[in-house]
Amino acid sequence: MKSFFPMNSFIGPAAALVMASTLALAPALPAHATGKIAVVAAENFYGDVAAQIGGDRVAVTSILRNPDQDPHLFETTPAVAREIAAAQVVVLNGADYDPWMSKLLRAGPKPGPAVIVAADLTHTKTGADPHLWYDPATMPVVAKALAAAFSAADPAHRNDYAARLQSFLASLAPLDAKIAAIGKKYADAPVAATEPVFDYMAAALKLKMHDETFQLAVMNDTEPSARDLAAFESELNSHTVRVLFYNRQATDNLVQHLLALARASKIPVVGVTETAPPGQSYQAWILNELDATAKALAGPSS
Repeated sequence: MKSFFPMNSFIGPAAALVMASTLALAPALPAHATGKIAVVAAENFYGDVAAQIGGDRVAVTSILRNPDQDPHLFETTPAVAREIAAAQVVVLNGADYDPWMSKLLRAGPKPGPAVIVAADLTHTKTGADPHLWYDPATMPVVAKALAAAFSAADPAHRNDYAARLQSFLASLAPLDAKIAAIGKKYADAPVAATEPVFDYMAAALKLKMHDETFQLAVMNDTEPSARDLAAFESELNSHTVRVLFYNRQATDNLVQHLLALARASKIPVVGVTETAPPGQSYQAWILNELDATAKALAGPSS
């Protein structure tokens, strides 16, 4: 499998020359039947970024895109295997978040597609929090890697991919500004979550996350201890935390219990998701969740 590394805009001239030479010598990928680069994304937000970088030169298929589906319960189908086998570029999260994708890639034809793994680009190891798309540092490096992959596959349109990359990076400015504003206003505000889906963003917002041991148990599919659950309940009942984050796509009886406690204590709750809502760009999705977070931190609705 080929790996594409992010092209850092701050690299020195010598390193830039080496990168340019590497891309120039990279073999072009076979043309897709439609004349477009066939891209498969494990998650729809990576697929959205791929479409923004590739424009009308790419045909993107996103596997995880159902907002009502728990991504952890996803099972592959022969159709998914065929899509991946026909792909020229594949982008996935990694860090054992989407292991089914890695298995399908290993079982696919050789040589396989160019593969972009967000966890590799961000140096995130298996066992760490895999919800990388909520880390503001992730999408810029994924976008740069996509631009490099598309340029290698379609050198004639290299300048187009570079221009769309710059447009995408510029479009992240409102998100960065919102993150900075929330962090400045609510730094160290105590919050809790039923699982660590939003933890990277909470850290970027400078919020103080509580009940992390409970979240770790949920992430690892183990039963939280009675002690951790009691501590969580106590914080909600005493209004120790200002906001409770939860995963809209994984609301079992325990989560519903904690949500009920939060609402009874008039603690605002914010639902976050592991796939982007249908029809929303990555930027719009994250900005909406940041707006919901800011509103919740401001206090419960009257």
